[in-house]
Amino acid sequence: MTLTQQIITIAAVVLGTMMTRFLPFILFPAGKPTPKYIQYLGKVLPGAVFGLLVIYCLKSISIFSGSHGIPEAIAIALVIALHLWKRQMLLSIAGGTICYMLLVQFLF
Repeated sequence: MTLTQQIITIAAVVLGTMMTRFLPFILFPAGKPTPKYIQYLGKVLPGAVFGLLVIYCLKSISIFSGSHGIPEAIAIALVIALHLWKRQMLLSIAGGTICYMLLVQFLF
């Protein structure tokens, strides 16, 4: 990349980052109530994203070969148990991921 291209790339990244950081505060200032559809999206999107991650992670599992999906099933059970126990999505995701990685690296 030339120096001009590098400067343009850095400027685009900075502009994109600033827009994504500042735009919500400009569109939804503290004094105004948040629109109902934004509140709705805030309630349903975390679960939808979590569901999408589950489907994406399990799409290539074959129960007829390899480890037969056992490490995945154990990690999913741990995610469910952690989420029912603590109700913290980040803890559930991290716990399941760590469990899965340990199972795959050391047992399966």
